[in-house]
Amino acid sequence: QVQLVESGGGSVQVGGSLRLSCAVSGLSAQLKSVSVGWFRQAPGKEREGVVFLEPGSPPIYADSVNGRFRCSRPDAKNTVYLEMNSLKPEDTAVYYCAVYFDGGMWYDWTRFRYWGQGTQVTVSS
Repeated sequence: QVQLVESGGGSVQVGGSLRLSCAVSGLSAQLKSVSVGWFRQAPGKEREGVVFLEPGSPPIYADSVNGRFRCSRPDAKNTVYLEMNSLKPEDTAVYYCAVYFDGGMWYDWTRFRYWGQGTQVTVSS
């Protein structure tokens, strides 16, 4: 059973930083060998892609977070990280990580097979 657990969310002021973690277990393959996506969903809005991490390639970031967010997947670890800097109120959302991309557009959340429960990020103005 593949399980993902996000953590690290919380409340921060505008311009602050947070580091989210996604602990992954139950994979038949190594974490570094599978595609990973971070998504977020704000109240009243649809789930949107934040960053896509494909094996052997640099992360692909959404325009809204490019230059402010940084995703990493260290070797010999079962955790994916999302470092968020210069946070804005519009970054307020529940953040999810997902694995096992089935192909297609990376920002299409329906193409990821397994999901975590999400972690809340709130940026106050």
